Amino acid sequence: MLRNATLYFLSLGVAAYAVLGYAAMPLGALVHPNMRADFVVHPLGVYSHVFAAATALAFGPFQFSTRLRATRTQLHRWMGRAYLGVGVLIGGLSGLYLSRFAFGGLAAKAGFAMLAVCWLYTGLRAFLAIRRGAIDEHRKWMLRNYSLAFAAVMLRIYIPVSALIGVDFAVAYPVIAWACWTPNVFVVEWLAHNQSLQPTATARFAGVGRG
Repeated sequence: MLRNATLYFLSLGVAAYAVLGYAAMPLGALVHPNMRADFVVHPLGVYSHVFAAATALAFGPFQFSTRLRATRTQLHRWMGRAYLGVGVLIGGLSGLYLSRFAFGGLAAKAGFAMLAVCWLYTGLRAFLAIRRGAIDEHRKWMLRNYSLAFAAVMLRIYIPVSALIGVDFAVAYPVIAWACWTPNVFVVEWLAHNQSLQPTATARFAGVGRG
């Protein structure tokens, strides 16, 4: 129950923060001053990425709800279509585009580019699996995919933590570009190999079992 609440709180909280912040504040107001110059010259890419990724972040946890799948099948499907078609497709493509201009040099650019490619790839695999009716396979790829979407949450945890412990932003950000998503992937793959990603086990990774 606590894991469920934490997942929903973090996912919905960061999604709301992004949507409200970027809708109500000038472009670049929410990012580090060193990043603002690149933000303001790519408004279409930034807004596309922020609002699409926020859709994925907000809808994702509900896709793992046993209760929703059992009692609101059509809602589950439509949320899944929005998650993949808007959140992952638009968010991933715009993220890949923006990675070319990421602050932090080649390391940060490569980190965010790989994140976008992996997000798009796992989303495609999830889509193809459900089109074939391979529900278990679909669930596995969706878990992998949402672990990558959750990078948006981890990014916003690591940045203030690195500042609090006194790490210079220019040093921390290229590391965070990788650290915000690679541990998530390792956790999912550990479950895949050690617990065969059974529905009950994989749901625990996502923090949702029932509800």
